[in-house]
Amino acid sequence: MLVDKIEALLFLAGRPLSAKKLAELSDAPTNEVKASAEELIKKYEEKKGGLLIQKAGDSYQMVSHPDLRKLAQAFVKEEVSGELTKPSLEALTIIAYRGPVTKAELEQIRGVNCSLILRNLLIRGLVEAEYEKKQAVTVYNVTHDFVRFLGLASVEELPDYAKLHDHETLVKLLNPDAAQTQEKIEAV
Repeated sequence: MLVDKIEALLFLAGRPLSAKKLAELSDAPTNEVKASAEELIKKYEEKKGGLLIQKAGDSYQMVSHPDLRKLAQAFVKEEVSGELTKPSLEALTIIAYRGPVTKAELEQIRGVNCSLILRNLLIRGLVEAEYEKKQAVTVYNVTHDFVRFLGLASVEELPDYAKLHDHETLVKLLNPDAAQTQEKIEAV
């Protein structure tokens, strides 16, 4: 059912998604997506639970109910002030050395879903997300604040940056076709 697909996509995204993007992901016409999204908005309003579907312009997002603002603020404060977990540190290291990197590339390197880790790093201001229209993907980089916090002028000053940024194993893992082409060129 289209309503269920939209609900799942909004939950997984954790950010606003346009009707066009929802239509593309759910393989449905945009007008049907809009109608289903409106149905979903009403469903959540009638349910009177802890979540709502919010509409802003032509985009939709799953958000916590405004009545739970204090709870949400306390949770975010705890998330931001606590120590980074080992998985968060791993993801941050990969982004620092390999950035810009997509969520899919990060997950391919780590072997696990990184949605919550990325959200946490974004909230803390350690990484930033930028949508690349040309490739139609979001890429992640470390922020200037993160680099300054380390006392560096740029990520290139990280230990062994050049070696790890273009490490052969990672290149093969992230782009096997390009790695094979490069091997053929080097063999000639």
